[in-house]
Amino acid sequence: MDKNRKIVVVGLGYVGLPLAISLARSYPVIGFDIDANRVGELEACEDRTREVEFDRLRESTLTYSADPASITGADIYIVTVPTPVTANNQPDLGAVRGASKMVGEVMSKGAVVVYESTVYPGVTEDVCGPILEHASGLECGKDFFLGYSPERINPGDREHTVDRITKVVAGQTAEVADELCEMYGAITSGGVFRAADIKTAEAAKVIENAQRDINIAFVNEVATIFNKMGISIHDVLEAACTKWNFLNF
Repeated sequence: MDKNRKIVVVGLGYVGLPLAISLARSYPVIGFDIDANRVGELEACEDRTREVEFDRLRESTLTYSADPASITGADIYIVTVPTPVTANNQPDLGAVRGASKMVGEVMSKGAVVVYESTVYPGVTEDVCGPILEHASGLECGKDFFLGYSPERINPGDREHTVDRITKVVAGQTAEVADELCEMYGAITSGGVFRAADIKTAEAAKVIENAQRDINIAFVNEVATIFNKMGISIHDVLEAACTKWNFLNF
């Protein structure tokens, strides 16, 4: 990928900031956040999430902005905004929709919009694509293109960082997938896995999270039972994981 391709990372939380810092080592990158206070904090080399150390912030060539006008005409937009759930445990896509509208209003023909937010299969193409089209007046798949690469950041984990993990990547076309694989491959030693399509990559992220949640819930339940029986869960897991196919939680 051309090293002069302009990249914008939208959302500078615990996912977006480390990604933007890593990308800025190889490409010109703008980190965008709607929170001007957050931008000011980062410009002062302070990160409340503690995902990026002071020295890395100080040495990075990453530039910051809270002004949508400053990110007009970028080549690649990467959306990393949060996707919580509502009080009724339904996916809250408000931030993703808002970010899509904002990107659509500033992007130009030929742009690639990549989503890293955790979403159910179909959101990138069936929800975000139309929002981008409406805001930009451009046609998805012809005038601009979509990509998806699910974030795998584990807050506070200093081992499985964005520059070490394997990145799953999918593009709307083979050419877009090639470009994104090259871009992400430039920042991680963990390599890149090219998914069959965008919906497959979205689904992979969903079951990654679901499996982890199920495992945690299961171990919490058996730990409670064993505790009442006077048995150490740690001793139980140590014994059980001697079986070749046991998943050690």
